[in-house]
Amino acid sequence: MTPTTEVTLYSDGCALNNPGPGGWAAILVFKGVEKEVTGGEVQSTNNRAELMAVISGLQALKRPCKVHVVTDSQYVIRGMTEWLPGWIRRGWRNAEGEPVKNRELWERLSEAAAPHRLSWEWVKGHAGHPYNERCDRLAKAEAQLQKASAVS
Repeated sequence: MTPTTEVTLYSDGCALNNPGPGGWAAILVFKGVEKEVTGGEVQSTNNRAELMAVISGLQALKRPCKVHVVTDSQYVIRGMTEWLPGWIRRGWRNAEGEPVKNRELWERLSEAAAPHRLSWEWVKGHAGHPYNERCDRLAKAEAQLQKASAVS
């Protein structure tokens, strides 16, 4: 089945003190209707949170779609568009022969992306892009919730 539904997925993630409490957010936009997806972990890194933002957004889709992913994470974009095939070919080793960091999340992202046709757009973080700024606020709020739950 060829995806025909077009969705834009905005995403951002953060970890307080990196590593530390982490949060992520995705906003899915379809024909002007928006859906927010958020979450967090007590212990995360910025890169893990960025990956989780896209994973969560893709997993929220109910059928195959054309998904335009807008993120401020070069790590996520380059991982999916440049590095992933080589990692798989080398048995989940990077170009230096070291194990790929966050492998389990890359595998989850690859699986979540499989039914969809993805395109990628990088936006500069903290540069006034309305959806990126909103995702950043939501992700930080989730990270703060994780920090508070770790203390109590």
